[in-house]
Amino acid sequence: MAYLQRRHLTIGALACLGCYLLLAVTALLGPAPAVAQGRGPIYTVELDGVLSRYSVGYVRRALQEAEAAGAEALVLRLGVSGAVLRDVQELAPELAAARVPVVVYVAPAGTRSGAAGAWLLSAAHVAAMAPDTSFGVARPLVSADPRVSEATQELLRGEVIDQLAGWNRARGRNDGWVERAVRQGLVLNNEQAASLNPPAVELVARDLDELLTSLEGRALTLENGETRTLQTLGRPPQPLPPTLWEQVLLLLANPTVAFLLLVMGATAIYAELLSPTVGVLAGLGLVLIVGAGVGLLALPVQWLAVIGLAVAFGLVATDLYVPSHGALTVLGLVLLVGSALALFDSAQAPGVSVAIWAVILVAGMLAAFAALGIYLAVRTRSTPVATGQEGLVGRLAEVRSRLDPEGFVFVEGALWRAISEDGAVEQGEWVRVTGVYELRLTVRRLAGEPGPPGPSR
Repeated sequence: MAYLQRRHLTIGALACLGCYLLLAVTALLGPAPAVAQGRGPIYTVELDGVLSRYSVGYVRRALQEAEAAGAEALVLRLGVSGAVLRDVQELAPELAAARVPVVVYVAPAGTRSGAAGAWLLSAAHVAAMAPDTSFGVARPLVSADPRVSEATQELLRGEVIDQLAGWNRARGRNDGWVERAVRQGLVLNNEQAASLNPPAVELVARDLDELLTSLEGRALTLENGETRTLQTLGRPPQPLPPTLWEQVLLLLANPTVAFLLLVMGATAIYAELLSPTVGVLAGLGLVLIVGAGVGLLALPVQWLAVIGLAVAFGLVATDLYVPSHGALTVLGLVLLVGSALALFDSAQAPGVSVAIWAVILVAGMLAAFAALGIYLAVRTRSTPVATGQEGLVGRLAEVRSRLDPEGFVFVEGALWRAISEDGAVEQGEWVRVTGVYELRLTVRRLAGEPGPPGPSR
């Protein structure tokens, strides 16, 4: 009997010990689900202006930081007005293959995201637009090299159609617009995109707060097969701003900024040639031109237009020295405007161009500069020479030695040998200089003109 009691006690002790162990294991494993459910930050990136290789570098860095932090999502606010096709085609696959959910949001209202919107909205895990926005361009979305055969161009177009349509189908979005956009060109605003069946974009949101509210609970599947359910409600986003160097590059890649830097650099160097300043203006001009070159390297420049700008400046400058009555200036200004508007290849970079206001401003300033220069040049030509020997003509001179007909006269602080044109002139009389010939003056009596008052020294 005692044996049975001891046995029951042993079994009970073991049972209690097992319960304690189970509780301990549960306590240890309990926090794990909470850690697994813990969410990373919601990052935001803002892109404005022109999407170029420098923009791609910025977004790529932000994407790497988001993946390293296990971000809940990376929201890319797309406010660009133009894009370099080769660069946006490079960025889109990286967004599609991201290890964190990528939300592309075309905003603010009024944004015409063009080719960048068509590519990046297709690649995004969630495509969103603000009211009064659009994506796509009115020309083919693919710029094929005209030197390649038509079969090769068709193969390229087919690959782009398959890629864009594949991304949209995988996200459950409409892909019927893709082929027309690639082959002919197509622009869809937010209302048209949302009214398609199925829609071409998942969300239309007025601002970032509404967008994050709409994203709450949305299930996404990443390219690696991982499924994510977004938890964005009430969570403040964290911006990932560009670094100082990235800000400089993004600014230089603005086509209007690059054009203005090029013009100011050329003007500074020209000013150095006109009035040397120990290289100050030349150095400033060189820095401005290098800055413009850094920006132009990121854009599809038509170098024939750059040559046209140089020729235009040359014509305006030449008009200051050639009596063309402004004809060269007018020709130079026309060439300047045409070259500025054609500075970038619109087929390779839809929406990338110099702002009209900048072209008008530069043309107006050059016209004013040329008009002032021509006015001063004409005024100088019509003004009698007031320096050197020729400047003595018309001056009054005092006879210091009798002219019969040759003698000496005193004029402008110097003693000159002179010959009288109208007979002998006595010492102390006043004559007027009529010419200079081989360091001799020809003079003539004043013919009743009064001489200068007071003695001459």
